[in-house]
Amino acid sequence: MKIARRDLLAGIGGLSAGLIFSGCGKGDNRSSPKAQSSSERDEGAKGGEVTATEDLMREHGVLRRALLVYSEVAVKLRGNASNVSPDSLQKTAKLFRAFGEDYHEKKLEEAYIFPAVKQAGGAAAALPDILLTQHQRGREITDYILSVTQGAKLGQSNAESLARAMETLVRMYRAHAAREDTVIFSAWKQTMTAKQLDEIGDKFEEIEHQQFGEDGFEQAVRQISEIENSLGLSDLNQFTAPQPAT
Repeated sequence: MKIARRDLLAGIGGLSAGLIFSGCGKGDNRSSPKAQSSSERDEGAKGGEVTATEDLMREHGVLRRALLVYSEVAVKLRGNASNVSPDSLQKTAKLFRAFGEDYHEKKLEEAYIFPAVKQAGGAAAALPDILLTQHQRGREITDYILSVTQGAKLGQSNAESLARAMETLVRMYRAHAAREDTVIFSAWKQTMTAKQLDEIGDKFEEIEHQQFGEDGFEQAVRQISEIENSLGLSDLNQFTAPQPAT
């Protein structure tokens, strides 16, 4: 049976600090990707391979779901902080730290994407320095969220400062991720040939396996889904906008 690149890449690494992904299993006995050509690996794979840029954008999707948790919880904090589970916010912050900051940002964007975009020049070259500053600010806010949510309960005394911190993070990352998706990733893609883009996609997959032990994206999706479910945010229909007033 022909299988896609993501299932073939091997590499068992340690879990990222602060986040325990559930279901990390051992590697299987599938043949090495080196023994198969790209066409052989793609044959029979529904939808084809996940490209490097597609992978980056769907990782942003996980982070956007974490930001949605922050937005919804900020409203609840201002209502009655004692009704908000600090454990859910802890898990969200740990996911954002491990999957977003320590992996997606440090290992991919800062190591490969930003340097290439800056070197290529052009209009996009001015953005990486700003994006790096925002990465650092995001880590500072994550540190704060992790610190405040360590206790068994959240008090009303720090509810407003916590809500405000989460809202500023959400505002920053909405603009941040949107600019990366529409400008940075496109500019980065233009610095490579199709062959080089395929090779860097393989490299990113190897890094993901080294970081999480197996497919980090699928594990991150499972974890954010569990967090959403614990907070009553799993039903997508609740976010459907009402009809405009007439």
